[in-house]
Amino acid sequence: MSLDRKTTALKQLQGHMWKAAFTAGCMKAEFFEDVVPAVRKWREAGMKVYIYSSGSVEAQKLLFGHSTEGDILELFDGHFDTKIGHKVESESYRKIADSIGCSTNNILFLTDVTLEASAAEEADVHVAVVVRPGNAGLTDDEKTYYSLITSFSELYLPALT
Repeated sequence: MSLDRKTTALKQLQGHMWKAAFTAGCMKAEFFEDVVPAVRKWREAGMKVYIYSSGSVEAQKLLFGHSTEGDILELFDGHFDTKIGHKVESESYRKIADSIGCSTNNILFLTDVTLEASAAEEADVHVAVVVRPGNAGLTDDEKTYYSLITSFSELYLPALT
């Protein structure tokens, strides 16, 4: 874990450890202040929101179920982890699109990792790279190539008709 390896087994172990801490009330997940209001707005507009994380689905549900915003699991239509495939493999994004019954070009993927952004784009998924404090720096080429946001409130997403 100290090497931040994204192996499924390690992430599942992490999920089991988190379960004990979250259910005991010792930990609460914190999100950037723009995240929950933006997700609520998207949901109110009829959009579906999914999580795809290198963290296990169990860990994701713990985070979103025990946050400083309360239990916000109802904001998400589903969760994906590395069981569907690694985030740096374009096929993973195609599998997610198939499983939710959506074409890849109708999906927006938000990430802070440009290797993941590249894989998603290869699958014809729209991408925005999220620039936050503590994230890895971007090269000049990455800064000019990708759509960058520093807040979810910067996204303009068309309402469903």
